[in-house]
Amino acid sequence: MSVLGGGHGSLEYYPCRYGNSRVLFRGPRRQLDGVYVAFLGGTETYGRFVETPFPALVETKVKIACANFGVVNAGVDLYLNDPAVMDLMAGADTKVVQVMGAQNLSNRFYSVHPRRNDRFLRASDRLMALYPEIDFTEFHFVRHMLGRLAEVSGDRYAQVLDELRMAWTARMKHLLTQLRGDIVLLWFADHPVPVENPATLDGDPLFVNREMIEILRPRVSHVVEVVASDAARTEGTRGMVFSDFEACAAEELMGPLAHQEVSVALAEVLSDMMDL
Repeated sequence: MSVLGGGHGSLEYYPCRYGNSRVLFRGPRRQLDGVYVAFLGGTETYGRFVETPFPALVETKVKIACANFGVVNAGVDLYLNDPAVMDLMAGADTKVVQVMGAQNLSNRFYSVHPRRNDRFLRASDRLMALYPEIDFTEFHFVRHMLGRLAEVSGDRYAQVLDELRMAWTARMKHLLTQLRGDIVLLWFADHPVPVENPATLDGDPLFVNREMIEILRPRVSHVVEVVASDAARTEGTRGMVFSDFEACAAEELMGPLAHQEVSVALAEVLSDMMDL
């Protein structure tokens, strides 16, 4: 499935690159030689199927260039593996970091593709020993693989989730340290931050709980939590742009009204931080 648009009925994302990065980000490309805000995150930050995603909406409100470094299905690894983009994001006056799921990163149990973090590459010896009855060569996507692990053994699956949460926390600490300066940590989802340890594979960001967010709080300037309103959730795909082929994927994502809501919350915080 294309994430670049351009086909019949799909959205044009004006893909662009920054610096020496090999990653295609959503355009139009912003000039980064002045004051700018860097947004990094997953599918929601990228704004798949949304004509004006929240980074662009924030830009119209704060009147400062907002560079969208979001990538569909991104995990923390995508950024830590891209020094060129990390330098550009570190140079921003403020960074907005969307909370991404804990599944799309390499860990002691499995490896993911360095740029397409939802792609499963290989299981480690540790995971193969934990699940000797599974043939891991049949998996291409992380979520599919994790679903199979959950089906086979809930107890062993819990061990994998513990590893993912530990790896996510350590990797996020490292990311925030590398970014430096003023950072806003953003929770943007259709549900509040879970207090318990969610094990379900439904919804995003996967496997992140309140304890993990609180561990990061001292490392950022602000934590902004935006849960899409009932009105935004009941809108479905209204206002989204997608082809018939993309309809099922669009139904899983938040639409324009939810992006409006998060832009209002972020614009208020950024205006205070940057004395606008």
